[in-house]
Amino acid sequence: MESGRIRAPRTAHRARTGTPRGARVAVLAAAALLATVVPSAQAVAATVPRIDLTVLVVDDGGSAVEAITAELKGSGVPYRRIDLDDPNRPVLDAAFLSDTVDGRPRAKYQGVVLPHESAFGPDSAEHTALQAYERTFGIPQVDAYTWSHPGVGLDYTDQGGYSGVLDGATAGVTAAGKAGPFRYLAGSLAFEDNDPAIAESYGYAGRPRAGYTSYVDIPVDGGRASLVGEYAADGRRELVVTFAYNQYQRQFRSLARGIVEWLTQGVHLGQSRNYLSVHVDDVFAPDARWDATLNCTPGDFDCVGDDGEGANPIRMTVADAQYAAAWQKASGFTLDMVYNGGQGEQWKTEHGGTDPLTDRLVADRAQYRWINHTYTHPFLGCVQDNTVVPWQCAKDTAGNTLWVSRSELSAQIRDNHNWAVSKGISVDRGELVTGEHSGLRTLPQQPVDNPNLAGALADNGVKWTASDNSREPQQRAVGAAKTVPRHPMNVYYNVGTAAEMADEYNWVYTSRADGGSGICESNPASTCLPAPLDTATGYADRIVPQEARTALSHVLGNDPRPHYVHQSNLAEERLLYPVLDRVLADYRALFAANTPLVNPAQRDVGTELSRRTAWDQALAAGKVTAYRIGGTVTVKAPAGVTAPVTAPEGTRKRLLLGSAVFGSPYAGTRSAWTAPELLQSTVTLTLPTA
Repeated sequence: MESGRIRAPRTAHRARTGTPRGARVAVLAAAALLATVVPSAQAVAATVPRIDLTVLVVDDGGSAVEAITAELKGSGVPYRRIDLDDPNRPVLDAAFLSDTVDGRPRAKYQGVVLPHESAFGPDSAEHTALQAYERTFGIPQVDAYTWSHPGVGLDYTDQGGYSGVLDGATAGVTAAGKAGPFRYLAGSLAFEDNDPAIAESYGYAGRPRAGYTSYVDIPVDGGRASLVGEYAADGRRELVVTFAYNQYQRQFRSLARGIVEWLTQGVHLGQSRNYLSVHVDDVFAPDARWDATLNCTPGDFDCVGDDGEGANPIRMTVADAQYAAAWQKASGFTLDMVYNGGQGEQWKTEHGGTDPLTDRLVADRAQYRWINHTYTHPFLGCVQDNTVVPWQCAKDTAGNTLWVSRSELSAQIRDNHNWAVSKGISVDRGELVTGEHSGLRTLPQQPVDNPNLAGALADNGVKWTASDNSREPQQRAVGAAKTVPRHPMNVYYNVGTAAEMADEYNWVYTSRADGGSGICESNPASTCLPAPLDTATGYADRIVPQEARTALSHVLGNDPRPHYVHQSNLAEERLLYPVLDRVLADYRALFAANTPLVNPAQRDVGTELSRRTAWDQALAAGKVTAYRIGGTVTVKAPAGVTAPVTAPEGTRKRLLLGSAVFGSPYAGTRSAWTAPELLQSTVTLTLPTA
């Protein structure tokens, strides 16, 4: 997770210095989110205005606006960005902000994001035009990062407030916050403190004045002071944020959903969920073990000094399988078992014809989800020439690359599926994870897919094949199938104990001078440890919290991509569970019961990513029209493109005859991917009355 110093807002003061730079802000009278769906009485003329479902983002290049923009983009909310540093940018005036369509007044933007309350200058024509627009149409404004002063409805920080570093502080969601835009949070919010040597977040907590409603606050001497709240005065509303943040920090990620809900008054294109699924690869197969003396894994091509066979492989036991089933039940979380049936059969043959582990997992088969990982886990790309290190793709006498054949690829997929069916395991034919994601391009040796892969996938009805997100983060087509990128977790496949894990971690992440490989020194994407971890404590003290933090950042980032580990991580010292326990505990401490973790199957992830791609392309091409007129929302997208829409509880979707409840509940709203019904050309939603 990224963090670091964040600069103060351009108008920030650290102490009271006299007249504030920002002009006093005026906003609409405070009301519940839905009560603001219809513009104020002053704004309603003979014709109810049309409000387009697009957000205006005014960007000064700071991390706060960047973070909110990332949330809009990631959840599929349309926005238009204006770069304040661009000399050729459009001027914000009445014509830019509004016009008339078919005789009806139109507000072109449903909400405005500013770097701070006076981004154009408090006396500028643009500032005046924007305030008039917001007042006329009832448009909310987010001040992405500002300081505590009367211009935003707060006392100065020297009047019973606080200004300074917030690292490690615990903020609280107020009763108004939990009843309003942050209704999905449990109540407390801890600011990250990942590096004691770096100030990661600075803030100005002030005491509210008249017209200000605090949503998030912190304790100060003699009371509490606000960090996030709504300021309502003079016919306008602003969401005021007075702490610094970037898009990766947990405190922002936790609040991001609520910021968007407040900004859009609970009605917008786009949707988000908090996703977590964990794939356990190599089930039924043993995994090779790290050698702390050789600093490599015996059996790997580049492990110099071993006999090529390896010894003492890591494989789950019956007790490990029983523990997995019990852990799932206790935690309320389901694992995906990514299995190699042929490896289990081979183990049985080599161990007297019995395999209690397979028997136990098969007996518990209904407790897990299962994904085909090929029968014996071979490399399915080019034919590997491992007489050289690193290995190369073998070539024929004419210099052509030799490839694993379509028949072998197909047999590996088919035989593993049939093995599962014979054991009574329910497995989706359309899902596949190849061994090491092989068959797909593997840089640098194999820059293209095995040309036989697409055909073999089609032979077996595979629609979703896994890829490694660290190599290919974007979904792509492989013939008629599509990839599903997976996040690798930094809990290694070749370790069974915490000491082994810390030892290998040291090898990868320490400098040569400290006895490591120096990989971290030559890789610009890596960072070396300041000193090697203690192998007795390093896993629990350093690796577990770091990996849990990384996984939770994906969860909070509306990222449906699965995480993957290996069966070895459920064996011996069962290294995976401390990480997952930490993720689940941290998540459940943050979120209310109305915002459960979503645990999608691989097929569901593939579908979600495909829909997002089509939606983003339609937005980029300007082919989506969406607006609200009073209590009616209309959405039109290209044929075949489903639209993500979020709306309040009580919203109904118009059918050819009558209507139906819209979407599914999540985080206090309702949302869905939706398309017009038969004989309809648009999606029409009816919002609940205020």
